[in-house]
Amino acid sequence: MAERIRVGPARMPSRDAPEAAIELLLERGYAACEIDFESGFWMDYPFAERLGELAREHDIALSVHAPLFGFMGHVEPSGRKFTSAVGALDRSAGIAAASGAEVVVFHPGFLLERSREDALDAVVEQLGTLRERLEGKDRAVPFGVEVMGRVRDLGSLDDVLEISRRTSWVRPVLDFAHMHATSDGAYVVPELFAGALEAADEVLHPGAPFHIHFSDIAFANRNETKHLPYGDGTLRADPLRAALDRFERPATVISESPDERSSQAIRAVLVAGGESSASRAA
Repeated sequence: MAERIRVGPARMPSRDAPEAAIELLLERGYAACEIDFESGFWMDYPFAERLGELAREHDIALSVHAPLFGFMGHVEPSGRKFTSAVGALDRSAGIAAASGAEVVVFHPGFLLERSREDALDAVVEQLGTLRERLEGKDRAVPFGVEVMGRVRDLGSLDDVLEISRRTSWVRPVLDFAHMHATSDGAYVVPELFAGALEAADEVLHPGAPFHIHFSDIAFANRNETKHLPYGDGTLRADPLRAALDRFERPATVISESPDERSSQAIRAVLVAGGESSASRAA
């Protein structure tokens, strides 16, 4: 049975102050939160340091989502786009180090008219260069590469697992909404969830938690279209909970739902039968 399932939102509930953010997370019963930099950086290092202090005090697991343009695997590892991507991942790692976040989530990039093998080679090679830079700045934190929701592009579960196998510091991030979309809505039974978790479990270091993104999802032609309020689509948290119960490894589940009601519905399913963060905070 899963040692512990933490649930939290994909967006910091307040950008005004670390104290306000942590207070809201505790009020809402969360034990995790992803720092949302997808559209750009909004947090400075003093904010991150204080946020980390408070998160540790209240046992809240933090993670960072890098800006969307911060991907590796560029066709030409030079020029403005590549330099911007490296800078974004560097700064994301800096914020993660300052806040004590357990992982920096990033996207794997695109095929860009290459074979899958060539694209994966480029991602791994450029990640190696990035790692050297981060080690020189004492920012060598774990990264997590996310499963994407485009059926004909880079970022399948197999792609993410391969990148993780070929690096010692990159973990798979299982986005079950994306996987539900690219499978044409197949993720409705625990066995499929368990199969993906088992594959991730094989490449994760001992003690590292599963890092999972979850929400209901709309899709067309096996490609994601948008995240939905929980219950509006066909993806449910119950089979995920049943699958997680088969593993000893802890899990951090980040809700990418568009509304708080949905995130709370997901949290209620995943923490059912265990001690919730709300009861811990009381």
